[in-house]
Amino acid sequence: MSKTSSPLKSMIGLSLGAAFLMANSSIGPGFLTQTSFYTEQLITSFGFVILLSIILDFGAQINIWRAITLSGMRAQEIANELFPGLGHLLSLLVVLGGFAFNIGNIAGCGLALNILTGISFAKGAMLSGIVAIVIFWVDEIGKVLDQLTKILGILKIGLSLLIVYAAHPPILEAVHHTFIPEKISLLAIVTIVGGTVGGYITFSGAHRLIDAGISGTEHIKFVTKSATTGILISSLMRFILFLAAVGVVSQGIHLDKNNPAATVFESAGGRWGLFIFGIVLWSAAISSVIGASYTSYSFIKNLKIKILQNERKCITAFIVISTSIFIFLGKPKELLLMAGLVNGFILPFALSIMLIAGRKLPILKQYKYPIWIEAMGWMVVVMMGTMSVLALTQQL
Repeated sequence: MSKTSSPLKSMIGLSLGAAFLMANSSIGPGFLTQTSFYTEQLITSFGFVILLSIILDFGAQINIWRAITLSGMRAQEIANELFPGLGHLLSLLVVLGGFAFNIGNIAGCGLALNILTGISFAKGAMLSGIVAIVIFWVDEIGKVLDQLTKILGILKIGLSLLIVYAAHPPILEAVHHTFIPEKISLLAIVTIVGGTVGGYITFSGAHRLIDAGISGTEHIKFVTKSATTGILISSLMRFILFLAAVGVVSQGIHLDKNNPAATVFESAGGRWGLFIFGIVLWSAAISSVIGASYTSYSFIKNLKIKILQNERKCITAFIVISTSIFIFLGKPKELLLMAGLVNGFILPFALSIMLIAGRKLPILKQYKYPIWIEAMGWMVVVMMGTMSVLALTQQL
């Protein structure tokens, strides 16, 4: 093997690792719950919500990944360069959003192990929390994260395809209404976009790349390809889950309000379907715990506070606190839905910072964004900002 092939192989591995980290972070138990919940309301028209979320996803991810990797700075550092203190506010919002999602992620782990083994939700959550903590204490954590997220991502997609086959969804009708919907729900759009690119999720892959030393203009094509790969992976999984859900609800089956996603898998595949759901849910939940914990810490690691300099101890504390809150809170469905809505507000705020920085900061001004990419970013800011306000007024 040539000397140049090894670095190339390493770069490809990093690209896929970052892509799967972002994709897995966006397809956690919250997305399983949200997809099932809103598919029952919108039936095949929910495909339009997913299509719109993918378009908004692309506009957000490409702009944010480019800004972070071109500058070699994390998002909060860029924000502080733009206006002192702004990065601290962004960090606070992202970490709080990460906490909200991580409580739901831990709850998903507990539910999954309850389905698979019969142990209580609390014990399942605690056991999964321990597994996540152990992962972060392994040497060469970066390589472990890259490999684990790939395995879990492929596992989720493969098993979910089995359920789609068993559910017999009306594929032609679903495709038709994906482009020409019969119903449109602003609340569903904001919740799904917030749950798939809001909060910490949109930064996870980009922060992973700069932690691995991938930054600067010479890597911009590599970064764009990695971001696009992550979007394609998460988009594929979203449509697979949507087809499974629509196959069940189109038969007139009503989903369990407390656990709508489980009804989808059990109705399609019986007892084995429920078992598959347990595996998919645990894979989704544990990978999201990893993504939320890793990315949330990346927003505070640059603070000059001694207690925050130990990555493993801080991430351990993050997971322990998330697990403890779930054990005391109980049922997470409402929290998962609200977390998506709240993180929908964080997205336009964070993305507008990255776009303004692209025009103001010298380190980013020297590399001019293609106009269409910047325009897509501002479109996301305007649409998500407007829809988030309208969705919130509907809830009040």
